[in-house]
Amino acid sequence: MALEIRTLTSRDELPGWFRAVNVGFLRGGTVSEEEVAVRTPDIDMDRTQGAFDGGRCVGTFRTFAQEMTVPGGAALPSCAVTNVTVSPTHRRRGLLTRMMGSALTAAKERGDAFASLISAEYPIYGRYGFGPAAWTAEWEVDIARAGLDKRHSGPADGGRVDLADDEEIRTVGPTLHERHRALPHSQGVIDRPDRWWRIHTGQRRFPGDEFSPPFHAVHRDGRGEPQGFVSWTVRERWESKLPQNTAEVQCLTALTPAAERALWHFVLSIDWIVRVRSGHRAPDDVLPLLLPDPRAARLDTLADFLWLRPLDVPRMLEGRRYSVDRALVLDLHDPAGLAGGRYRLEAGPDGAACKTTGDSADLALDIAELGTLFLGDESAVRLAALGRAEERSEGAAELADTLFRTPRRAWCPDIF
Repeated sequence: MALEIRTLTSRDELPGWFRAVNVGFLRGGTVSEEEVAVRTPDIDMDRTQGAFDGGRCVGTFRTFAQEMTVPGGAALPSCAVTNVTVSPTHRRRGLLTRMMGSALTAAKERGDAFASLISAEYPIYGRYGFGPAAWTAEWEVDIARAGLDKRHSGPADGGRVDLADDEEIRTVGPTLHERHRALPHSQGVIDRPDRWWRIHTGQRRFPGDEFSPPFHAVHRDGRGEPQGFVSWTVRERWESKLPQNTAEVQCLTALTPAAERALWHFVLSIDWIVRVRSGHRAPDDVLPLLLPDPRAARLDTLADFLWLRPLDVPRMLEGRRYSVDRALVLDLHDPAGLAGGRYRLEAGPDGAACKTTGDSADLALDIAELGTLFLGDESAVRLAALGRAEERSEGAAELADTLFRTPRRAWCPDIF
C-alpha cells in the first residue's frame, strides 16, 4: 500500500499519531489514554500532518502560530515547527520532505514572515532553507570558587527580592515577559501563551513529566514595581552531613541590568546550595562576569538552538531595525521557490524598505543563510570566508555586518 501523507481528519487518529511521536523521540511504542487526553487540547488539527502506511501512523509533523521578537523590539509572526518524527522503519523515503513542503507552503499563504524550530540534529534542516539563527549556552557555577561576598543580603540599588508562589508568577510573569520581549535587544525571544505559564508552575501536568515544583522570586525596584523574576528547582544531595545541593534555574527574566544582577546574586547566595546551573541562556549572558572569579562558571553547553526559514523577505527585513542608514542588494537563492529573488534593502535606525529589484547584487547567498544572519548573531564576513556567501561588490559582506549585527547576541529562552 502506498504511503499517504495528509492532515489529520479526525481526533480518533490522535492516539496513533501520539504513538508515532513517542516512537520517534524514543519514549516507547505505546501511549496511554491519559496522555492522549492531556495532550489533545494543544493540537490544531488543520496544522497537524501524519504519514500513514496502511492504518499505522509512521511520521508526524505539527505547526502552530508564534510571535518572535526581531532586532529593534518588534514582533513578527512565525510558523513554529514541532513534533517532527519519522519512524525508524520508514526513514529515507522522503516523508519529512513532503510534510515540510506542505507546511511551508501553507505558512507562506498565511503570511508568516518565517518558520522557526529548535533543531534536535544539525544536518537535517538546512536543506529545507532553515539556518541557525540563535545559539544557547549553559553554565554550572561552583559557588565555593566564585568568590562571592557571603554577607550579601539583597540588592544594592534600593530594590528587593521577594519569594513568590505559583499564583503570583502566573499573575506578574506574563506582563514581565511581554515587556522583556519588546526590548530592543531581545531578538529571538518568543511569546508565552497561558499554556506555558500553567506548565511552568505545575498547574498543568503530563504523564511521566517528572515535574519538580519550582521556587520563585520576584525583583522589585525602589518604587515596588516588579522588574524581573527567577524560577529554580533544587537537586538535593548530602554527603557526610554536608550539603551538595544544586540549584537549577528554569527561567530568569529581567527588564533592567540591576534586576538581572540582583536575581543572579540572590540565586547564587542561597544557603546549602553549592552549585548553580544556569539553564538555557544567551551565549553572551552576564552571568560569568558577575562572579569575582568567572572561571567558577564552567561552560557546559554551547550549541545552535533556534533555526529560521525565511518566507517573506520584505516583511522580515522591513520589520527589524539597523544601526546605520545604508542600502544593500541581496540575491537570494531558494530551491523551494518560496522566498528567492533579488531584493534592495534601504535600511536605517528608524525603519527600512525592501523591494524586489533588477539592480546588480552586492551579496549572493542561499535563503538559509539569510535565516542565519537575520537576528544579528552571525557574521556575513565569516559566511563569505566559508563560501556560503558571495561578494558581488567589494566590501559587501562588511556592509552586511554593519547593518545586521546586533550589540547583544540573539537568544531564545524556550524549547518548543
